[in-house]
Amino acid sequence: MASSALPDYEVYAVQYASHGERRRRDNFIQDDLHDAPMPMAFFVWLIRSPERTILVDTGFNAEAAAARQRTFLRCPIETLNKLGCGPDSVEDVIITHLHYDHAGNLGKLTKARFHIQDREVAYATGRCMCHGALRHAYSVEDVNELVRKVYAERVRFHDGDAAIAPGVELLLIGGHTNGLQSVRVHTARGWVVLASDASHYYENMRRFKPFPIVYNVAAMLEGHRRLAEVADSPDHVVPGHDPEVLKRYPAFGGDAGIVCLHQAPLAGA
Repeated sequence: MASSALPDYEVYAVQYASHGERRRRDNFIQDDLHDAPMPMAFFVWLIRSPERTILVDTGFNAEAAAARQRTFLRCPIETLNKLGCGPDSVEDVIITHLHYDHAGNLGKLTKARFHIQDREVAYATGRCMCHGALRHAYSVEDVNELVRKVYAERVRFHDGDAAIAPGVELLLIGGHTNGLQSVRVHTARGWVVLASDASHYYENMRRFKPFPIVYNVAAMLEGHRRLAEVADSPDHVVPGHDPEVLKRYPAFGGDAGIVCLHQAPLAGA
């Protein structure tokens, strides 16, 4: 379908938590010796048109934040009300991967279909989870909740790239986890790519510096290249955890923790 025939979606990044104790050495496999603070932000993303409401990832709750020593700012699902989208209005949820910070709160979305890659569910429930280093970022309760949704016939599995609606595309990337997927969305300013954890920070991707929580380093690096190819420009790729996102885009309704990714970056950003 030609781009001119596609709907122009609104896309919002919604911050719900933060981790201020991280340093540069925590965010790169290789870095220089000039270590410095490098905080992390936690987001979910809302994709909206008059016809569809799609949520990308579901965040974690206050209990998970306390257990992992993260600063919990607000419930990501309840915060959707600020955008005029109550949880019951969400028709589709894209789970980019099943790490605890992307796949909690599933029970709060009572009417949605959940989209996930075959490889991610196989990875999160298979032999790789016998290794503590690989399962550390997963919550067994969140994974179990996703399996319950499978049994309730509310999960749609994908084997590779797929379009879930005109102008909303899933991209199988891998790297960070075996089944990580990113999301490509058509907006009024062009194709925006929600990288999720294919690139945690702008610097991971732009300087080819992999994030250290990784299943396959080569796939992660190849994912950086691919995201750049499918976005309309480097400024159309949005990383998954960079606080800089909140500085680059216009805020929604005076809330500095919700920014409009379908609008052009701010001057000088």
